[in-house]
Amino acid sequence: MATVFSIHPQNPQTRTIEQIVERLRAGAVMLYPTDTVYGIGCDLQSKAAIEKVRQIKQLSSDKPLTFLCSSLSNISLYAVVNDNNYRLMKSLIPGAYTFILPTTKLVPKIVMNPKRKTTGIRVPDHLLCQKLLQSLGNPIVSTSANWQKDEVYPSYLTKPELFDYFDKIVDLIIDDDSDLQYETSSILDLSGEKPIVVRAGLGDVSFLV
Repeated sequence: MATVFSIHPQNPQTRTIEQIVERLRAGAVMLYPTDTVYGIGCDLQSKAAIEKVRQIKQLSSDKPLTFLCSSLSNISLYAVVNDNNYRLMKSLIPGAYTFILPTTKLVPKIVMNPKRKTTGIRVPDHLLCQKLLQSLGNPIVSTSANWQKDEVYPSYLTKPELFDYFDKIVDLIIDDDSDLQYETSSILDLSGEKPIVVRAGLGDVSFLV
């Protein structure tokens, strides 16, 4: 059974954050709230945890995983960002956008697309996520929580049902007493000459269509 952490959405308890981060550093996988859907997350530096995330999501090794960074300057450590993309990203983050970018050497191979050498990166507009990132000091691998074989859990799903489903799948479940969000992030591919909308989600992409 997963350990459940209840945390205040506006004032996350420092001790609880520390306990969660301690488990993440030890290789735990968590179910946790973000500014989009509930995510499955782990420490980017834990290979065993990343492999477990891949198993949970049933992802092959050639499928890249998205991870969360705390800021645009933090992204620059893990991705190659040209001037045009920098200006675009600066206008959109933090928020519900995933950016596909060329990686730097700091990104583990187990996370990136092995052929394109790209990965997805987000800066969440979510206090708990930011607190976890700051305390951990590493990016957090983050992928949407599947509901059975569906890509994302359906809109009729309740939080108790979601928690019950993942109780024996993940190590930690974090509950910040917020309502479930059912929309995923918008995905922008910034690895080419021009931005390409891969998926329209919660983040507005009408200015690029």
